[in-house]
Amino acid sequence: MRAAHGAPSDVRLPDNGVRALFTADARRQRYLDVEAALAAAQAECGLIPADAAAAITSSAQLERLDPARLAAEQARTGHFMMAIISELSRVTGDEHGGWVHWGATTQNIQQTGDVLGIRTAHRIITGLLTDVLGTLADLADTHADTLMAGRTHAQQAVPITFGFKVAAWADAMARSLERLDQLTGRLFIAMAGGATGTFAAMGPLGPRIQDVLARRLRLHSMPVPARSIADPFAELVAALALMSATESAMAEEIARLAAVEFGELAETLPPGDVGSSTMPQKRNAKLCGEIVTIGAQARALVPLALEAVIHSHEVDGARSAMMDEAVEQALILAADALIRLRDVLGGLQVFSDRMRRNLELTGGAVMAEAAMMALAGSLGRQHAHDVVHHAAGVAASTGRDFAGVLAQDPAVTSRLTAAQVTALLDPATHTGCSAQIARQAAARTRDIISARELA
Repeated sequence: MRAAHGAPSDVRLPDNGVRALFTADARRQRYLDVEAALAAAQAECGLIPADAAAAITSSAQLERLDPARLAAEQARTGHFMMAIISELSRVTGDEHGGWVHWGATTQNIQQTGDVLGIRTAHRIITGLLTDVLGTLADLADTHADTLMAGRTHAQQAVPITFGFKVAAWADAMARSLERLDQLTGRLFIAMAGGATGTFAAMGPLGPRIQDVLARRLRLHSMPVPARSIADPFAELVAALALMSATESAMAEEIARLAAVEFGELAETLPPGDVGSSTMPQKRNAKLCGEIVTIGAQARALVPLALEAVIHSHEVDGARSAMMDEAVEQALILAADALIRLRDVLGGLQVFSDRMRRNLELTGGAVMAEAAMMALAGSLGRQHAHDVVHHAAGVAASTGRDFAGVLAQDPAVTSRLTAAQVTALLDPATHTGCSAQIARQAAARTRDIISARELA
């Protein structure tokens, strides 16, 4: 993926650690690990000789396999897993090599091995997400009282605090962490049911062998080892896509508030950063733009993952390949986005003076709700709304300050003194529970992080 303006998107960022999990060699080693664990489980259950399992286990190291033979066998058979099985059998030797892959089918090994990779990716992603949550908690606390304009439908609404805005981000991101944690019991599973999932080739010992395999790999045993069951993987893709939507919303908001017309936030840019080849003044929110781009790609994988759940008969190879692609890309993109979001939030510049100045742009109209509620007790809510709405319309059409128009309305002056009107239009008096909500969200977020650290 490339960032806007043609620059490599990861030019200043470290590798997220997830890409390396999906190289051909990393996958081969995981499949060898599963083959070794399967042999050990079968020996433990009495299906194959113990010395055969020991020989297979000692041989199931990628460095012991011949890369040229692997490549040649894969070219000959057109089958990634068959090349591994053949070479592992050869290295194990004539005496014990015949016990390799006993009673298993390719998907048993590959899916279980892929789950091991997914588990590692899950650990990386939730670790990054926890870092993001920690930074959000700090921002919510630090800016619990930082006044800014709340905006609805792209217009100023009522005052809030920046900490309140951050609290909403933290709340949503905490639910993403919760979803990712909740799906592990359904996702981290070992499968060893054989050709159609019935354990036919292993016989009555099959279910016990799968249980032992799962225990050895620290996975759950798949209750029904049908090769057509794929919804847990689609659930993972959907959970990551939903997280990406929250990240994109945050990134777009930061980028929007970094615009010159707002000037309320900014990414911290490295020395020498160039925003444009022709406009030297440009300070583009580059990482925010990349988060949005990555997020769109992540969400586009959801239809692919859902399509991949639909299998004909006991398995559909095309659907399995679709799911492999969706899961791999979703995990890589999730880590990419989180690294960028962590860096954006960690270096976020907050311009509280500009936030306060922007609250004054409407000449007090941002406090129209407060004025309405102050008059509602004597005028009734709807009549008070009409009075304040009229004053806001006059101010907007004439360019006069809302405060001045309101202070000259007899319906107002007969009920409120000039000093009361002035006090009423102070944005700091109408942020509701913004600060309280921000601090509570920060504390709740830290509790979530602490609980994970203790688990």
